[in-house]
Amino acid sequence: MDIVSTIPELRNRLANVGRVAFVPTMGNLHAGHVALVQMAREYADCVVASIFVNPLQFGQGEDFSAYPRTLKEDCAKLVDAGCNVLFTPDEAVLYPQPQTLYIEPPAIAGELCGAHRPGHFRGVCTVVAKLFNIVQPQVAVFGKKDFQQLHVIREMTRQFDFPIDIIAGETVREPDGLAMSSRNSYLQPAQRIEAPRLYRALQQVAQAVQGGQHDYAAIQAQTRQYLTQLGWIVDYIEVRNAKTLSPPDPADLDLVVLGAARLGKTRLIDNIEFCAETPN
Repeated sequence: MDIVSTIPELRNRLANVGRVAFVPTMGNLHAGHVALVQMAREYADCVVASIFVNPLQFGQGEDFSAYPRTLKEDCAKLVDAGCNVLFTPDEAVLYPQPQTLYIEPPAIAGELCGAHRPGHFRGVCTVVAKLFNIVQPQVAVFGKKDFQQLHVIREMTRQFDFPIDIIAGETVREPDGLAMSSRNSYLQPAQRIEAPRLYRALQQVAQAVQGGQHDYAAIQAQTRQYLTQLGWIVDYIEVRNAKTLSPPDPADLDLVVLGAARLGKTRLIDNIEFCAETPN
């Protein structure tokens, strides 16, 4: 695996390599990232990963400075996963001047996580657009754990006519169901034991809807109350149309339940896609 940190180096390395698949990350990699890299290998001749902790997507008081930087360990995982090129720009490479032009995401980016992290998706879209322009891949792979992010990036790619196929990787979970996340390392031991409850709560929502309960507001409120009573600080529990992320109509069958909540200082997100009808 080659490691490059400047744009000219990267473009020189990628000249004449054939089809390129791209996996952007912020580092502190886990098995979920590894699965995305392995998936990318199926679509291209050359797999490029990036590690960049993007300041534009962190709000005031969030964990930009504390976000884990584990480059040595990350490199070993990427080599094992079959990554060909790792792009590790610093802030001066991606933002040589203060960024004054931004990608303004669609209105859905102001809901769900966006309602609790103002400006987050504007920062995500801006850095991803820059990275797309730098890497110029034919394929980019993103995880479904960040379901809203995946939706917003797909929409950005469509509206700006990026010639890139967006591939979605399934959420990778710990044996107890906790969705793998770089921020899981923040959890204290007792919090780590409690953390899978968010996933189980979302499963209960999906099962309730499949069982014929369609008062989404009531189900969501009950789930928020349930988690709150157990010490969680809940940002949202929402059932949405899985394709549009809009509130579902009664006829919608392809749904997703999304949740975000905090245990102590750690913010966890998760989601489950499901069909409103119970399979026969």
